[in-house]
Amino acid sequence: MSAIALQALPSGTGAAKRLAARLDSGSGLGCDEIALHRFPDGELRVTVAPAADTTILFAPLDQPNDKLIALLFAAEALRRDGARRLVLVAPYLCYMRQDIAFHPGEAISQRAVGRLLATLVARVVTVDAHLHRTSEIRSVFPDIEAENLSAMPAIADALAADGIDPATVVIGPDAESEPWVSDLASRLRLQHTVARKRRHGDRSVEIDFADPTLLAGRPALMVDDIVSSGTTLMVAARALRAMATTAVDAVVTHALFPAAMATAFTAAGIRSIRSTDSVPHPTNAIALDEVLAAALRSELGTTRSRETTR
Repeated sequence: MSAIALQALPSGTGAAKRLAARLDSGSGLGCDEIALHRFPDGELRVTVAPAADTTILFAPLDQPNDKLIALLFAAEALRRDGARRLVLVAPYLCYMRQDIAFHPGEAISQRAVGRLLATLVARVVTVDAHLHRTSEIRSVFPDIEAENLSAMPAIADALAADGIDPATVVIGPDAESEPWVSDLASRLRLQHTVARKRRHGDRSVEIDFADPTLLAGRPALMVDDIVSSGTTLMVAARALRAMATTAVDAVVTHALFPAAMATAFTAAGIRSIRSTDSVPHPTNAIALDEVLAAALRSELGTTRSRETTR
């Protein structure tokens, strides 16, 4: 049995192969695609490649329901084939937004999914997890190793390489965005501000800015961790254009919105929108290869000697 291997769900195969190439330093690390077959009644059959002592599972968890079942089955097959340590790399980690029961009878999805994944793997690596009242990712996975990496270094490098107007103001859509917005602005040596957002529903928000004079006559770069419905982004863009910004661009870690929404974004005044490749999407422009590789290099070279309790 080999010391380490990487296997990916089909939607993540391209990114996983790039990651394997970046990690491979003579270890022969490749990337196998996990085969999924759907029966007529909707059930899945999952077939994995031969297990390694340490097996990295690469799975962007957008559209997550079938993928969670696939991971459950893949983990069963790999354990039975002799894998001693399973590491889940989920650049986008699903079901994190529901961290409390907002109404009687609601399930706390973050807790349920965290417990499920903690029974399957020894380590979870994700990027910009959508945590609200949860202080850190280890609270979601208290009994296993877990890291919540930042996409901001990769985003800053990509923006700097493309060239960015030094007058640009980096914009966060709400108070929760302050940590990554200030980080990105610092890396690019730009000013930043955070909007005040009041949410009335999934597709109804109000946005305003404490200091409109900061934005007039300057380009704006909106930064968000997740764009799903796109409502926040479009409302913010309209508010920025009303304050006479010269251009509005957007960059997001996780692009979960339908590709057809590009027309609506343009109509709202957004000149361009770029995303990382945490999930496959037409707006992907920023690779997370090095961010993920840096976190996973600890798995190389120690796999033959590491003992695991799982």
